[in-house]
Amino acid sequence: MLKIVRPLCCGIDVHKSFIIATIGATDTHGVTTYNSKKFYTYNKDLSIFKTWLQSFNCKEVCMESTGKYWIPIFNYIEDYCNITLANPKYVKAIKGKKTDFKDAVWICDLFKHDLVPGSFIPPKDIRELRDLNRYSFKYKSMITSEKNRIQNCLTVSNIALDSFVSDMFGKSSTKIIDYISTIKSDEFDKEKIRPLLHGSMQKNFDKIIDSLEGFNISDEQLFKLVTARKNLNQIQENRNSIDEKINELSSKYQSFVDLLLTIPGVDRKSANLIIGEIGTDMEVFSSSKRLCCWAGITPTNNESAGKKKTTRISRAGCYLKPILVQCANSAIKDKSNNYFKIKYDKLKKRRGHKKAIIAICRMILTCIYHMFNTGEIFNPREFNYSNESIEKSEQRKLSKINDAVKFLQRQGIDTSLLNLENLTA
Repeated sequence: MLKIVRPLCCGIDVHKSFIIATIGATDTHGVTTYNSKKFYTYNKDLSIFKTWLQSFNCKEVCMESTGKYWIPIFNYIEDYCNITLANPKYVKAIKGKKTDFKDAVWICDLFKHDLVPGSFIPPKDIRELRDLNRYSFKYKSMITSEKNRIQNCLTVSNIALDSFVSDMFGKSSTKIIDYISTIKSDEFDKEKIRPLLHGSMQKNFDKIIDSLEGFNISDEQLFKLVTARKNLNQIQENRNSIDEKINELSSKYQSFVDLLLTIPGVDRKSANLIIGEIGTDMEVFSSSKRLCCWAGITPTNNESAGKKKTTRISRAGCYLKPILVQCANSAIKDKSNNYFKIKYDKLKKRRGHKKAIIAICRMILTCIYHMFNTGEIFNPREFNYSNESIEKSEQRKLSKINDAVKFLQRQGIDTSLLNLENLTA
């Protein structure tokens, strides 16, 4: 018989316009009495729902995370209840015996036996920071889309500017595109292009002119180009204002941001994103392994009949994982601290680039977990490991050269003319 962990608890089946709540009260004899009720999701009814919970003195609540519909209910009762947010796959009812009221009872039964793993929900201020971070991420995708549309217009119009320019949206390229969008093909003046070029772009002046002369951009493509340029400028301005607001919100956690900035490969924007995803209180994760598992950077287990089918990483952490990968790629290129570079090189030889990068991501996240717990800056114990490794490598190289020289001498070959200094260089 399963142990009843929560004698008084509530299970909530969440929908867009209403919720079904069931309070399960278990007496000393193990008999559970259920009380179910339907509430609508507008504010007045949610207030009645909260009063209903208070009348039963029920503070333990479990609800399934249905889309975004759970958020208003969560915000409304967060100050009174201890809420466990469950992934729907963990509270899925048996097919054929499924109604809204039965779903609520099923969630309540699972919850009272402590069989529902809760999802990580950070505090409200962290949730606000996370929401803005993800909004900024969406704007980044929109910027990429608009840039692709501009590039498409130029390609269709046979303007091969990208063949001689490293950045199609740098200062020089942007000014050239703006100039092209204001004239017709017969009004093109190559002398007006030279002042638009900066620095090293001047040496490619003739090639750039060759790629632009005789261009023929239709009225439709010109309209699309001008519209895309306006959209791009507006989106970039909006994203900059969002980033300013993010910096304002993250200033509350400046001490944690400063800790993250000591890690190679992590900048201010990455620090804001990481804090927005995992928060600053590491007690919600039982260990660094649980944090890495939640972020989706640990191998999965899929074994049956003694055979492992796959060990790929999961799809969890769809926002945090890309940030960690970017930080890892920067960390292995950081010349001021080659700690992660050495680790990466060793792993890459055996496992390849992708698996090595994910391993570096896990190392970085493990460091973050312990740094947030202890308040210590990034200072690995193996910081001088690189110097020791170089010294050992040189010793092994010298030893192999000496062995080769001795072998030649045993074969009767005169080695007095060998320049050992050049060999060991």
